Amino acid sequence: MFDIQNYTSFVLAILVFQLIPGPGTIAILNATARNGMAAGMGAVCGTLLGDLVYMLAAVAGLAAVMQANPLLFHGLQWFGAAYLCWMGVQLLRTRFAADAGVPEPRKSTRVYLRQGFTVSLTNPKVVLFFVAFFPLFLRPDASPATLAAMMVHVTVLSLAYQAALVLAGNAVASRLRALPFARTLATRLAGIALVGFGLRLAASNR
Repeated sequence: MFDIQNYTSFVLAILVFQLIPGPGTIAILNATARNGMAAGMGAVCGTLLGDLVYMLAAVAGLAAVMQANPLLFHGLQWFGAAYLCWMGVQLLRTRFAADAGVPEPRKSTRVYLRQGFTVSLTNPKVVLFFVAFFPLFLRPDASPATLAAMMVHVTVLSLAYQAALVLAGNAVASRLRALPFARTLATRLAGIALVGFGLRLAASNR
């Protein structure tokens, strides 16, 4: 379909790619929990923009460039590791008011959009999927229309899943707002997860 090679496998690969928890998932859930659905959707838009950058790069032949210059890939990994650890440490250092009724400080949706975009750009899962795996579904004689169809598939399916993630995250966060300990624990766990992702990435880049 749409001249996409192994169409069913292509769609399933996108879904599996989304279902595997990663830094992007943490960034979206953290934004939603802290500032609501608007912030969560800002993070979603950021991750989708990051995905779009890699899709365009894959189409432009970034895979060949990075294979010829592996230092580019390693440099991106180190930057990603540092950024994820920094985000995690910021969450671990977050202070919460003793009064559960005090609202979370509001931040611009653009803040979460930038965070989602940066996390997506520095996420090795995104790099490997779009730069190495994504091109496998292209036919050698693929037309620009086929490439556009593939990008639309990825964007629409990713948006649907991540929007559902925001809805679910907001519902859970609404129940936790009255429980200071649960909110603090969730934030600390998110911070530990991000630091863990960063350290794992750094270890794989040695």
